[in-house]
Amino acid sequence: MKRSHIPFILDRKWLIPLFVVVTFLLIFAFLTNLNQDKQSSSSSFTSSPNSASKLLGSPPEIPRFAYLLSGTKGDGPKLKRLLQATYHPRNSYLLHLDLEASDSERLDLARYVKSEAAIREFANVWVVGKANLETYKGPTVMAATLHAIAILLKKGNWDWFINLSASDYPLMPQDDLLHIFSYLPRDLNFLEHSSEIGWKEFQRARPIIIDPGLYHSKKSGVFWAKEKRSMPASFKLYMGSEWVILTRSFLEFCIWGWDNLPRTLLMYYTNFHSSLESYFHTVVCNHKDFQNTTVNYDMRFAKWDNPPKLGPMNLTWDHYDEMVKSGAPFGREFAEGERVLTRIDRELLSRLDDRFVPGGWCVMDKEDPCSVYGSVNVVKPSLSSNRLQRLILKLLDTKNFRVKQCQ
Repeated sequence: MKRSHIPFILDRKWLIPLFVVVTFLLIFAFLTNLNQDKQSSSSSFTSSPNSASKLLGSPPEIPRFAYLLSGTKGDGPKLKRLLQATYHPRNSYLLHLDLEASDSERLDLARYVKSEAAIREFANVWVVGKANLETYKGPTVMAATLHAIAILLKKGNWDWFINLSASDYPLMPQDDLLHIFSYLPRDLNFLEHSSEIGWKEFQRARPIIIDPGLYHSKKSGVFWAKEKRSMPASFKLYMGSEWVILTRSFLEFCIWGWDNLPRTLLMYYTNFHSSLESYFHTVVCNHKDFQNTTVNYDMRFAKWDNPPKLGPMNLTWDHYDEMVKSGAPFGREFAEGERVLTRIDRELLSRLDDRFVPGGWCVMDKEDPCSVYGSVNVVKPSLSSNRLQRLILKLLDTKNFRVKQCQ
């Protein structure tokens, strides 16, 4: 019989020990891979920001807001306080005291803006020098707003436009608003709107008014024509709140419109009572590119009498808890010197007297938190951001969002 050619290492006496060693190595390799898989799985689902960014990609880009802060005679100090309460270096601000305010008031406001080191550094606040005349409930209010938007479009880059009056006030720091809005699509327009206008058809849509502010430099009430007009047939009317948060893309369409709809509606609303409560609403809901971008809420907390009057009630200390629970980023209206504003400063904004609201951009100091500043790309949201998040999720819920869009 021929001798086997099996090497010496595989001789019969070595087969059993070799089998044991190989088996041990395979088991060890399997256990090592299993442990690595567990560690990898565990680290993938940790709640730390780093691992979250790995799962969701890089953190979303922080947005920028463009604010129009407007007032009239005697509102200079209120606009100053409102600017301090809403200021953030990422944003743009246009301050407008209408023509009824004196030149000295306007000059005092401009001097304050120039005196702030942070504003000089970031160059993001402007005061309208050549003021517009605004007639209460007249189309001159809409004209002044469109003029302000045109200025802000030229001044810088931003994602959303927000209009506030001197009687409004924020209910949360800008860091909260910037943080939550960084997760939202940049095409969402927040404005209260409805095509079911009811009594407004006969007190807003059908009457024809003339606003003397379009022709004269002295404020007076609007004139009512004897004639009435029929409801428009080429577009559908929508009405709601004049206080809005609108996207840059939509407002570029309104100012630089690439079709005739914004211009046609602008002519129609020239003789319309309370046109700012209807113009943007009708434009956005009558154009196919924008009608599915609306969120039917103006992001303001307000209280109304029953039956409601022309304006909301003044908010007081008694409304504080309800304001906070609402999650709304702004409240209106507040009377000058109302003591609840001080409580909002202390408990919601952490704002010291005559100082900016501190945020992630401020290098904290007890006397003046924002006297030294760092990166404008750092935001430190407070607990208020959780309330705003719940509100946004409710508004964007499929049961509410699609149903309450333009109809």
